[in-house]
Amino acid sequence: MKNAVTIQNVSMKFNLSRERVDSLKEYFVRRITGNHPKSDDFWALKNINLTIPQGDTIALIGSNGSGKSTLLKIISGILTPTTGNVTVNGSIAPLIELGAGFDMDLTGRENVFLNGAVLGRSRKMMQSNYDDIMDFSELRGFEDVPVKNYSSGMLARLGFAIATVIKPDILIVDEILAVGDFSFQNKCHQRIASMMQNGTTVILVSHSASDVKRICKHAAWINKGQLMYVGTSEDALKQYEQFRQ
Repeated sequence: MKNAVTIQNVSMKFNLSRERVDSLKEYFVRRITGNHPKSDDFWALKNINLTIPQGDTIALIGSNGSGKSTLLKIISGILTPTTGNVTVNGSIAPLIELGAGFDMDLTGRENVFLNGAVLGRSRKMMQSNYDDIMDFSELRGFEDVPVKNYSSGMLARLGFAIATVIKPDILIVDEILAVGDFSFQNKCHQRIASMMQNGTTVILVSHSASDVKRICKHAAWINKGQLMYVGTSEDALKQYEQFRQ
């Protein structure tokens, strides 16, 4: 069986400024006087190695700031790792940040085609699936309203409907299921279950142990940028909970 994702020796470094520079003028004054802004190197991920087989369902678990979302962004191609490499086999539908890929000044209808283009889907493809998107998102009557006037739940429904109306090879979900009402969350779970049955690989970040157990066969625990444990969802959650106690 091929791997959907292969992560090899991936590390990610960010520069955190210790001193704020409020203007270009101030920046050049500091350079001339030798008073340069200082920066810290923050390693969000450190030497991550992980393989995700095609058709697997895996959760990334850990506390806030552990590096889970950074790893998802690297897998999705949004970020380039400082060191190491990631190999992805297949199409990806990332649901990482609420409203990502949307233009908030455009209407829901316009954003269907914009977001589809971001995901690499043609206008013709999105047009043929437009009714399914509207039916799933339950946004009939709000199609021509700018999405800046949508609630967070409405944005989540539209984003999820667009990303999943055409089955991707890999679905990446970062806490998006925590937004919206109970009935919508159930619809999301049912659609994900259907995609899993058809071979879609699912990578999930969630702080909900019940979601992790219900959706994912496996889980990877990350702590302060380091991969601590990979195993079944139940075993990984036990390791994580024991560490927190």
